[in-house]
Amino acid sequence: MHTDLVAALDIGGTKIAGALVDGDGRILARAQRATPAQQHGETVMRAVAEVLGDLAGSPLWGRARSIGIGSAGPVDASAGTVSPVNVPGWRNFPLVDRVRAVTGGLPVELIGDGVAITAAEHWQGAARGHDNALCMVVSTGVGGGLVLGGRLHPGPTGNAGHIGHISVDLDGDPCPCGSRGCVERIASGPNIARRALEHGWRPGPDGDASAAAVAAAARAGDPVAVASFARAAQALAAGIAATATLVEIDIAVIGGGVGKAGDVLFAPLRKALTDYAALSFVQRLTVVPAQTGTDAGLVGAAAAALARTPDVPAASR
Repeated sequence: MHTDLVAALDIGGTKIAGALVDGDGRILARAQRATPAQQHGETVMRAVAEVLGDLAGSPLWGRARSIGIGSAGPVDASAGTVSPVNVPGWRNFPLVDRVRAVTGGLPVELIGDGVAITAAEHWQGAARGHDNALCMVVSTGVGGGLVLGGRLHPGPTGNAGHIGHISVDLDGDPCPCGSRGCVERIASGPNIARRALEHGWRPGPDGDASAAAVAAAARAGDPVAVASFARAAQALAAGIAATATLVEIDIAVIGGGVGKAGDVLFAPLRKALTDYAALSFVQRLTVVPAQTGTDAGLVGAAAAALARTPDVPAASR
């Protein structure tokens, strides 16, 4: 029986998931609540406390030695606060202190959700065995995280690797983040769909105007849908190549809903990458789909907790 056991929370705008996870990444107990995203911040915290309460009801809870939290961002791991864009009641919300209080003082490790998925992919997914990797989540937004020198690299605030907000189009559209021409403004699901609609693509009889519907149209050969994915692929390639040039990653892993589009995305992405990743030391860069599924956020939060709380006391580290 594995003695390593941690609690994990995966906090997003739709759901708050919790689990007890062992040192091999197996989920041994779970709990979940819907995120009351538009409610008062204390109401959101109550849902978090209920998830932790469910986990505490497990006979395994007594063995949990720390808690890992992967949260929608931005997060500030140095301050222990979160300000998720789609949870307006939480602005600089002291999540780490509150979770510590609810759980009787267990150590808490906070990272952004992109970093959490990176931790999961490095531990159990497509980046396994790679010491230098970029993992991306391409869905409603574009997030990511880095593994450098064999270790997760969350950065001081827990947001390092946030590739969605690298500018790849100098005079591009204003991005809600305040910059211009960001990867996310071109390559996220809603922006792929927006571009297709602006250029004359029309949804089928079901009215589905999502990026998944655009992907289906692209697979069927619709030129506007194909072009919208090609543009997204170009933005992703530019961001990935910039990252590889800066820190020498040798693999980029793409997950999230848009990452499931398959060849419609990956074929133009690999082609565009040969244009942007031209220097000798980035030419071996590979791009692959993510392997960890819907539990990636929980598994990654657990990985961060396990990595940061070795059995030696903190004082002697």
